[in-house]
Amino acid sequence: MERRLAAILAADVVGYARLMEEDEAGTLERLRHHRERVIEPKVAQYHGRIVKLMGDGLLIEFGSVVEAVAFAVEVQIATKLQNSDAPARSQLVFRMGINLGDVILQDQDIFGDGVNVAARLETLAKPGGICLSRAARDQVQDKLDLDLDDLGEIEVKNITRPVRVFSVVINDKAEALATPVIMRSGKPHRWSKLGLAIGLALAIPLVAALLWWRLDSEPLEVASVSHMAFPLPDRPSIAVLPFDDYSKEAAQAHIADGMTEAIISTLARIPDLFVIARNSSFTYKGQAVKVQRVAEELGVRYVLEGSIQQANQELRITVQLIDALTGHHLWSETYDRDYDDLFDVQDEIALRTAVALQVKLTTGEEARVLSRTTDNLRAWTFYQQALSNFFKFTAESIRTARVLAQKALMEDPDFADAMVIVGFTHLVDARSGYSESAQDSLEAAIDFADRAQALAPDAPNLYNLLQSIYRYQRRFDDAIAAGERAIELSPNSAISLLATAMTTNLAGQFDRSVELAQKAIRQNPHSRSTGYIWLGRSLWFNKQYDDAIAAATEGLKRAESPRVAAVHSLNLALVYIETGDVEKAKQAVAEALEKVPTLSISRFKSGFDYKKSSDWARFESALRSAGLPE
Repeated sequence: MERRLAAILAADVVGYARLMEEDEAGTLERLRHHRERVIEPKVAQYHGRIVKLMGDGLLIEFGSVVEAVAFAVEVQIATKLQNSDAPARSQLVFRMGINLGDVILQDQDIFGDGVNVAARLETLAKPGGICLSRAARDQVQDKLDLDLDDLGEIEVKNITRPVRVFSVVINDKAEALATPVIMRSGKPHRWSKLGLAIGLALAIPLVAALLWWRLDSEPLEVASVSHMAFPLPDRPSIAVLPFDDYSKEAAQAHIADGMTEAIISTLARIPDLFVIARNSSFTYKGQAVKVQRVAEELGVRYVLEGSIQQANQELRITVQLIDALTGHHLWSETYDRDYDDLFDVQDEIALRTAVALQVKLTTGEEARVLSRTTDNLRAWTFYQQALSNFFKFTAESIRTARVLAQKALMEDPDFADAMVIVGFTHLVDARSGYSESAQDSLEAAIDFADRAQALAPDAPNLYNLLQSIYRYQRRFDDAIAAGERAIELSPNSAISLLATAMTTNLAGQFDRSVELAQKAIRQNPHSRSTGYIWLGRSLWFNKQYDDAIAAATEGLKRAESPRVAAVHSLNLALVYIETGDVEKAKQAVAEALEKVPTLSISRFKSGFDYKKSSDWARFESALRSAGLPE
């Protein structure tokens, strides 16, 4: 591990998201021109090295603080001159921070407190300004004729001690340092990353990342559209693979899964993307799987993969977005952050991915997409563990999920998503007979749903809970409205799609149920077979018998338990009895009873309570004719 003393400059573009939203092409052209005509020549003149993109800015390393400050002053003055002929709302403005500190060099990247302080100084600078640490000030005060304002000791995020901050005054003395721009011959330095600012309203097209990243590298083995298991969607499609966990402590392993889940959930809220569901993505967990295989099996073009390593409070997160059809990396980044910055990194990865896929979000859309119902990391950790247990769907795992979600609420009593999980566990108790009083459990579920709704009325999972409660109460119109709201808030959520497919089936809206079940299955190709239950059942009600047989047959192949397999067998029996093949119908019922001997018409009625008596009558008659016991 190589260490060295370096002058570090961090910079970002002020108001970049607004600039891109108002004039994307013009902003990119101004940035390109500024980069080629000012920044790159000045980096070369002052012997700097562009290291990488740090979140929403650029990181440059210099061997001398004097050269770093001279570079910063020159760029700020040149930028001010260029802005003199531009309308105020389209002007490019930079913030810069400079520190002298010890850094760790690894794979041409630099890490350490020296870098962190520079990044914090940049945030303290005014638009068009430059902030220096005391160490940097000490190196230039007798070497550069500049006026400096002493801003005093300032507490900055994730730095244990206050930082003494000095601001460079851009006046006549500063302007006297300006020198002519000397254009370099030969291949220009590839530095298009400066324009990629990730903030409150991020937007930049895919081409910017492609022009910068690995244009001369060997591409990966590419996927073939003809070999894909599903047709590519008509919008950018992506799978987020489970992040590899390199932490030494087993107790920290859930962080990688939680980050993956959070990124998937965030992307799933963007209507212009097609995002593979968590369950299918997690089938690749722990596998050294090729991107080509993932893309072809899931029917997506883009794959996001990464890793996370935690040591005490420090995180190293690496991530890369790959175009499986070309084998090229759209972008790649390493984040060295404090654990307290985990949410910020998750948001940045999700936003930067959306941007690379050329999805534009308005400020309001972005705020909704990034919304979460807690900022407490301990609460979030318990919640992620609760989710993992809940989706195992066993009596023991449901109880464990409730305990963990309640721990999350002890950390953050206003954590709405944790309330939703607790509500779901009570509803499962009511429906499955796990509690002594189904009514008490139902009332508990309603109470947690009401509390969550008061705190976070736009949380997608809240509406899945409300949908389940209303369906249990036979309030089908309310249940459908809640389900459609959940889909509206998170269009890529296979859970919402499947839950609403069930609701619309029981309500007699079979066309809508077929549509939603098909979407849920496509969103979650490696899912459990539940989607095929509702797809097959709705196709049967629509008398689309061949398709209903195909759905039930596929469901049997995927069935995760004897009970689920038995339901698919009964779906086959429904088709056979109505198409006149009584022998096959009775055989299907016999196979179902072999799997679950306690199956009966009365048990079915308690589980599948149809809104219309005529729908139930047809269902009941077919099962009875096929030989299912009363």
